[in-house]
Amino acid sequence: MSDAMTRPIRHAIYKATPADFIVTEQLAIEHTHDGEHLWLYITKINLNTAYVARLLADWAGVPTADVGYSGLKDRHAITHQWFSIRLPTKAVPSVSFTDFIKPHLHDDESVHISEQVWHGRKLGRGTHKSNHFTITLHAITGDQTTIDDRLNQIKTNGVPNYFGEQRFGNDQGNIQKAQGFFEKILAMPKPYRSNKKTAHRNSLLISTARSVLFNAMLDARVADDSWQTAIDGDVFNLDGTGSIFVADIDDDIRTRLRTCDIHPTAPLFGTGTPKHTADAAALYDGVLGRDEFTVFCQGLLKIDAKMSYRPLRLLVRALTWHWADDVSLVLNFELPKGAFATVVLSALVDELVMGSSSPDTSDA
Repeated sequence: MSDAMTRPIRHAIYKATPADFIVTEQLAIEHTHDGEHLWLYITKINLNTAYVARLLADWAGVPTADVGYSGLKDRHAITHQWFSIRLPTKAVPSVSFTDFIKPHLHDDESVHISEQVWHGRKLGRGTHKSNHFTITLHAITGDQTTIDDRLNQIKTNGVPNYFGEQRFGNDQGNIQKAQGFFEKILAMPKPYRSNKKTAHRNSLLISTARSVLFNAMLDARVADDSWQTAIDGDVFNLDGTGSIFVADIDDDIRTRLRTCDIHPTAPLFGTGTPKHTADAAALYDGVLGRDEFTVFCQGLLKIDAKMSYRPLRLLVRALTWHWADDVSLVLNFELPKGAFATVVLSALVDELVMGSSSPDTSDA
């Protein structure tokens, strides 16, 4: 069995309370202290990012397009992140945001602004470098020594870089929506054209399709235990960057893979000449050729989604942990943007149960 499939925790509960899942966005920005964009550092509890952005727009009397944030954060959690509001006249509303939102919040929801500063630019999506997580697991069943050993293994080798379940929506509903979206696209005689009204929704469905295909290709690499080693024809990613390259497999490549300086990749499917060849191409083509993926593949080609590459391995930075009691484990770690904390938990826990009664939607 692949090490990636070894889950020493048979059962655990997470997000029993918001304090069990704390996310802090890591954003390195030197503010200008001038300009027309008011940046707010906000702590939110049991609220999703998009909803807070809409409340900020209503409070300031501006279009939602004038509110910026870098990434979507978990709803059932305590999260810390920056937002920005474009205020050309620098006229901050006389009513405080805290007072304004009170009628819109339930008893278990809250928003607190701990810092505000003027800046010359809107906060764009994907500006943050990483997210720091503090996660507490409860009601754990499993041997502590074996769990500690697995965590040490994850600290050294990372985990398979799957897209998390959040990407696919509640009960994986986004997958069915993406299927319907691409079926309509393929039935149209004309080329695909996006429009402003549906651009956001369509982008989500396109990302869903590419994520499904990537996860299936990663499944194949996990199954043969090659998700952190090279096979002929691989495309490699330089750790911590978007840089990719191809190279013959030699001792230098093997050493760089072993030390996590580079990672093998799989494509985010789309148009363009594939950089992967040989055994990697045969493996990935075999996965993408399945009947269940025909609509996604043909649809992505029709809309001219450009192929890119994503590393198969996710390094879990600054991983530390301690046992709060015999059945409660506190994890601290950092992940790059675009990575999912639930993927780390899934590499550790066989049956992970969410303590909150409501489904979660988030994206790092």
